[in-house]
Amino acid sequence: MADTTWKQTERAIAGRLNGKRQGAVGRTGADVVNDWLAVEVKHRRRLPQWLKDALTQARSGAGDRLPIVVLHEAGQRHSADLVLVRLADFQDWFGEVTHDPYLLAEAGNEAKWQR
Repeated sequence: MADTTWKQTERAIAGRLNGKRQGAVGRTGADVVNDWLAVEVKHRRRLPQWLKDALTQARSGAGDRLPIVVLHEAGQRHSADLVLVRLADFQDWFGEVTHDPYLLAEAGNEAKWQR
């Protein structure tokens, strides 16, 4: 089977998050997993401009805070709201994602990342 762009994207994201690509195995579940993340990767030719604009707006006023966009669908419960954050901002904020079992055990499984 050809190494398609979406597979390359999943591999790249797995590498950035120190995770493992699950691969298309005909089941539901995350595309990439690590010790504390279950990642669904959506590769699209283009993302909606309004989403990119919302992130730009969030970043412009964030200062030293983590810029996020909360997406709420009219008529839906707020518990269904989505959080959108750039992967680069996520990594800058949380640091390098690790698979260090010593770090996880030492921190009582509370610290899932290492700065």
